[in-house]
Amino acid sequence: MAMTDVLLALLARGPRHGYDLKRSYDEWFAGLRPLAFGQVYSTLARLQRDGLVEVAHTEGGDGPERVVYETTGAGREALRVWLEEPVEPNGTASDDLQRKVLAAHRLKEDVPALIARQRAAHLRAMRALTPSGELAATLTADLARLRLDAELRWLELAEERLARG
Repeated sequence: MAMTDVLLALLARGPRHGYDLKRSYDEWFAGLRPLAFGQVYSTLARLQRDGLVEVAHTEGGDGPERVVYETTGAGREALRVWLEEPVEPNGTASDDLQRKVLAAHRLKEDVPALIARQRAAHLRAMRALTPSGELAATLTADLARLRLDAELRWLELAEERLARG
């Protein structure tokens, strides 16, 4: 998953500058790998280039000026599409899955619907894993199936915990 989607989610709550986005990311996604300041600014530059964010204004203060960004209509649409599409269920996308579920929860989106779509995608991916008869291929399929199963169990747990608030 591109960090662009995550920054669009963070900006959905209103205009923010890069430092505030980094701080919000670390709060929203505590426990995941922290976001580097350089990644924030390079991603904001790409989002601006692609017309998904624009400069709202510049804030002055004691230090250097801070550029405040806000999403555009195209940015809000890109965020909507990201929240509706399941994460590619490959058994190695746990961080992406976690970010999407947490972002949807923070944005008060329909998390049960998101989880249902994700669960369906995971089940399709599990059914597609068929052993070929060769030991190495079978073991590889087994590992992929177990990883997908772990993500499915996490989705169930996340849904329960988020429902309790």
